[in-house]
Amino acid sequence: MQLQQVIITYKANDPESKRWAARCEQELEAQGVRVLVGPSGPKDNPYPVFLASANQGIDLAIVLGGDGTALGAARHLASEGIPILAVNIGGRLGFLTEPAEVLQDSQQVWARLQQDRYAVQKRMMVQAQLFQGNQRPGEPASEVFWALNEMAVKPASVERLPTCFLEIEIDGEIVDQYQGDGLIVATPTGSTSYTLSAGGAIMHPGMEAISVVPICPLSLSSRPLILPSAFVVSIWPLQDRDLSTKLWMDGVLATSIWPGQRVDVRRAVRDAYFIILRENYSYYRTLREKLQWAGALVPYPNNHRVWS
Repeated sequence: MQLQQVIITYKANDPESKRWAARCEQELEAQGVRVLVGPSGPKDNPYPVFLASANQGIDLAIVLGGDGTALGAARHLASEGIPILAVNIGGRLGFLTEPAEVLQDSQQVWARLQQDRYAVQKRMMVQAQLFQGNQRPGEPASEVFWALNEMAVKPASVERLPTCFLEIEIDGEIVDQYQGDGLIVATPTGSTSYTLSAGGAIMHPGMEAISVVPICPLSLSSRPLILPSAFVVSIWPLQDRDLSTKLWMDGVLATSIWPGQRVDVRRAVRDAYFIILRENYSYYRTLREKLQWAGALVPYPNNHRVWS
């Protein structure tokens, strides 16, 4: 990897991640790397400025924070094909991030990157867009929104419980109608996030599939669906007296949905790429540790692994 121009973002209002960002900036600039630094958070979005001010291609994005900071980076950088090195500084779970310990010898990190001594994990993303009516193809009624975890259609009202009525189509064919708190369309990466809390299945991030999960449906027959990644999921709000139905991307508000509009969710045209530095990286270990599976805490020996 040629490190000529690098983005560094850190978790907004987190002194520790900001301190590490300054250290990384100083070390990289000492090696002749042009560095763009800024905070990332719900009220801070540095990526449009970074991409507009870059005088050449961006080689790497170093993201210091938790999963939320990494999700924000993926939404803005995946379309540009920029690899992401996400490090868990100031975060909680850290499903998408390298542990903070990898930066203890930061000079070794820069050397490994320049010598291509790392792994790259590709993660599928989804994109969503609003359309007016049932014209296919039709003129879009919104920009394209990106998500690494999930797109969710659900209401946002401070005065009433978030019940909504939604109809779902898959590749233009009506599948079901839902009454409940909303609907999630998730990637395999997102299967361990909001989707998991709503009762969806865990999918390995190497899969190419989409899960459709109703949120608290008022029908026992409403169940999650796992679909091939090439399918298009269309969601129609059927009843919205309060005009409160919204589209959410990775838990962040994307746009309002007005009566007569539908949301088309499909696999994104680009994937996200995450740098992995750990030589002993294991997705299953991540599940055991981050989800605190009880079975992993029971010290039963497995004598069947002993070979004579």
